[in-house]
Amino acid sequence: MATFKAVCVMRGDGPVHGVIHFEQQASGAAPSALPRSAQPRPPLLLIKITGKISDLADGDHGFHVHEFGDNTNGCISAGAHFNPHGKQHGGPADAERHVGDLGNVTAKGGVAEVDIVDSVISLSGPHSIIGRTMVVHAKPDDLGKGGDNESKITGNAGPRLACGVIGLAKC
Repeated sequence: MATFKAVCVMRGDGPVHGVIHFEQQASGAAPSALPRSAQPRPPLLLIKITGKISDLADGDHGFHVHEFGDNTNGCISAGAHFNPHGKQHGGPADAERHVGDLGNVTAKGGVAEVDIVDSVISLSGPHSIIGRTMVVHAKPDDLGKGGDNESKITGNAGPRLACGVIGLAKC
């Protein structure tokens, strides 16, 4: 299986900025209740997400892929979280989650070092995140467990601090 790479340069109206890298590669067979020999499965695609976001307040910040690659009106024109399956908002380890739900990044000394592996997003296929917008939010994502309706939509992550369109990168 081919390796795909992507990059996102994040900027906002304030000082927050960063660069995020994505790499997709196949990794073994998808988990199954049946023995491997009984049911061949396609490879599980793992996306490695790395990078740095600077000038954040210390603490957790919601980190999501949003549905549009439109930043003409700042980060707000990127739309809602990327959710092609119509699910409720959740955490990255939850079965019930938007494709774009990547949880939180944690800033220390104003910098969030991003190091995430995800098996739900993809850089290829019908639900690719290429051409969509990566957003870092002002508040922590409550992972859909906040007890109110907004929690099931946005995780109560608050305003969008910085964003950028995810584009293919040279492998």
